[in-house]
Amino acid sequence: MAPIRKVALLTAGGLAPCLSSAVGGLIQRYTEIAPEVEIIAYRGGYAGLLKGDSILVTPEIREKAHLLHGFGGSPINNSRVKLTNISDCVKRGLVQDGQDPQRVAADQLVKDGVDVLHTIGGDDTNTAAADLAAFLASNNYGLTVVGLPKTIDNDIVPIAQSLGAWTAAEQGAVFFTNVVSEHSSNPRMLVIHEVMGRHCGWLTAATAQSYRNMLDEREWLDAFGVPRSRRDIHAVYVPELDIDLNSEAARLSKIMDEQGNVNIFLSEGAGVDAIVAELQSRGEEVPRDAFGHVKIDLINPGAWFGKQFGPMIGAEKVLVQKSGYFARSAAANQADLNLIKECVDVAVDSAMAMKPGLVGHDEERGNELRAIEFDRIKGGKAFNTEQPWFDGLLKGIPWFDGLLKGIGQPKGAKVQH
Repeated sequence: MAPIRKVALLTAGGLAPCLSSAVGGLIQRYTEIAPEVEIIAYRGGYAGLLKGDSILVTPEIREKAHLLHGFGGSPINNSRVKLTNISDCVKRGLVQDGQDPQRVAADQLVKDGVDVLHTIGGDDTNTAAADLAAFLASNNYGLTVVGLPKTIDNDIVPIAQSLGAWTAAEQGAVFFTNVVSEHSSNPRMLVIHEVMGRHCGWLTAATAQSYRNMLDEREWLDAFGVPRSRRDIHAVYVPELDIDLNSEAARLSKIMDEQGNVNIFLSEGAGVDAIVAELQSRGEEVPRDAFGHVKIDLINPGAWFGKQFGPMIGAEKVLVQKSGYFARSAAANQADLNLIKECVDVAVDSAMAMKPGLVGHDEERGNELRAIEFDRIKGGKAFNTEQPWFDGLLKGIPWFDGLLKGIGQPKGAKVQH
């Protein structure tokens, strides 16, 4: 097997608190063990690959690559491009009518002399990488794709922990420590903290857990308007558990009457089915992206829940705050930096051995850290609500009476008329 001479990096999809660090880590690792390998980076994800827009990693960049660990975002920028969605690629001017984006991408990699492509992204990025890897193999291009799993949703099958998710949960909690103070600005305030998570409630649950840990570390002044109960979480809603709005409204009304405010942590994916059904019943078009996903920012789940719950619990004011962009744009925390380093080292080893796959702890193989076969990678992994820590989280919520537990595998929110 000939030694690799040139590798390319790209980041794609939404942001996560790992992209800059993963890029910096890959540059550092190659510089450490194989400094002769040339490195380029495609700007703007798969869009940059299709356009041949790349930047050379110079000696100066290699020398200062460690600085990237301290930044959020991506130094080489992202995009949301699905190579198998030909019409969308044509519409966006990334390929010409009649061209196959996968072949255009493969030809660009060959033109650039790339032996290994490192993709850093979520389920869409890596299923796209899997499609591209299969195309390269079936057409004898002789290139290897090695991916790193990025998604704050932590919902990639069979990855135990995706890069950046721990940091996003921590930062979402930091965000709410300020937002929660708004309860004191108005009587009978309903504050809804909308957390990212299209199909999976892990991030909402982990953010709630991180926030309650922060509450545990504080002292309170109950006698003068600063009791823990008013800053605590009164409901956690995730896509994996059903929400009976009427039953929950009755519970939350008691909280509102007793203490004058209610705080809800809401996964953006909770209730999406109900919202989509409502839009369709009115004959309205459901906005979707190039991957066919509902554009959650346009259907606005937090506002929908506020509209439902506000009148039902007698809220005088409803405040919806979204921590997603704040959380996903942060620099990686120490826990994620450690995970990134582990995965980067295995990714470079896999690349040097020309072994393709998505690097992560394989849940289906005893959590072994390895390059997982691309054909096993899927998105939309459900959050396991039976985990003891989540059960403990719910039971620790004031006035919780088990209304959300033991419902099976529901989808969305239900209203009983």
